Amino acid sequence: MSPDSRHPAKSVPESVYAVGLPVGVAATVIAVWQAGVMVSGVSRVILPAPSDVLSAFHGTVGELLRQGLATGSESLIAFLLCCTLGLAVALVLSSSVIAFEACYPNIVVFQIIPKIALAPLFTFWLGITTPSRLTYAVFISFFPVALSTMTGLARANANALRLCQALGASRWQTFFSVKVPYSLPYFFSGAKIAATMSVIGIVVGEFISANQGLGYYILRAQAYGQTPRIFAALVFLCALGLLLYLLPMAAERLMRKWWHG
Repeated sequence: MSPDSRHPAKSVPESVYAVGLPVGVAATVIAVWQAGVMVSGVSRVILPAPSDVLSAFHGTVGELLRQGLATGSESLIAFLLCCTLGLAVALVLSSSVIAFEACYPNIVVFQIIPKIALAPLFTFWLGITTPSRLTYAVFISFFPVALSTMTGLARANANALRLCQALGASRWQTFFSVKVPYSLPYFFSGAKIAATMSVIGIVVGEFISANQGLGYYILRAQAYGQTPRIFAALVFLCALGLLLYLLPMAAERLMRKWWHG
């Protein structure tokens, strides 16, 4: 038996699997969902069919775009802020043993607290304006960036560090020439997590205090029993989260090309 006959899947490009499999699974789920709703006759208020969601999306696309712009702009700002804060925290804690011992346990304790329970406090402290939602989103999003970056800085190649020491490189030269390159993949891994969490933080803030945004739109649709519009907003949120997730992916590719010449 030839190798090709034992592994027929190799004749199909990997890109087909990377795109085709998720799309196929999603299409299957949507088809089963549509058929299940049609056969069971469940009320569209309880569970709308995908066709109902599509109709609601087409009927409110202008409103969704307007509300999505509000949510998306705040999510982007929160993402940039949480990456900056997470990177700063990682650099400070990694450069000082005293700072690490003093601050890291407290940061972990704060992360254990259920985040949704803190949202009303941010509203109480900062009001119902944008700073309240941004602060809350940054608070719940920066930790993955900080932890991942700290891990990358700690796992820098030991041989490269010893070589820099033997060549008489300064502490900052060693940091930028060895530790930073090794920590970049870890930083971007944390940034990808933070991208989705930033959207979650903003939407939770909109649930509690906002007069615009997709979170506000969902609450308003729920009050009127417009379940298809809720699902349409959820689809829009998924697209928004995906766009934000693509930012660190693109930045990582550009950084690798730049760093490696």
